[in-house]
Amino acid sequence: MRYQIIPVTLFEQNCTLFWCEKTRQAAVIDPGGDIERILRAVEDEKLTLAKILVTHGHIDHAGGVAALVERTGVPVEGPHEEDRFWIDGMPQQSKMFGFPNVRSFAPTRWLRGGDKVSFGEIELDVLHCPGHTPGHVVFFHAPSRLAQVGDVLFQGSIGRTDFPRGDYDTLIRSIKEQLFPLGDDVSFIPGHGPMSTFGEERQYNPFLSGRFG
Repeated sequence: MRYQIIPVTLFEQNCTLFWCEKTRQAAVIDPGGDIERILRAVEDEKLTLAKILVTHGHIDHAGGVAALVERTGVPVEGPHEEDRFWIDGMPQQSKMFGFPNVRSFAPTRWLRGGDKVSFGEIELDVLHCPGHTPGHVVFFHAPSRLAQVGDVLFQGSIGRTDFPRGDYDTLIRSIKEQLFPLGDDVSFIPGHGPMSTFGEERQYNPFLSGRFG
């Protein structure tokens, strides 16, 4: 599997394109906006977009989903249904965060922990990792030792928990019980900022190494 990070929106959110090298089938994770930039990347790599995957319902991650579905007609998988209120409230999020008017959408498939999503010959594991939002999911490709973790974990930090239905203790538990057991060698793409590994964050992230909290 190959991937490309496509920063989108004023929040520089790490929208990510995953694709199967054999079939050239692709999935885009968290198309928060800048749809033309995303479609240009798909075209440049000569890919066929097969799915839209969503980690959680915040506008910088999901604000472009409705427009991208309108353009491509592809199915939407994720997040967990606990984030329905965020998705239904997309127009209100537009006003709150200063985005152009963004429409809500209905996922083709809500996801749960233990589910699989596939495109081409690629299969991703789904982990339910609440805390930043109650319905946040993470996508993990075991053969590549690569995860797209949305806003659960960052290099040197963790996701905010001061949004509605966010919870700090739940987030820490998600990281320690869902993500870290995957292995220290796993590289991850966060929702914002540079990549890191679970091992680096286990050892040096002040929120997780015992230096904070």
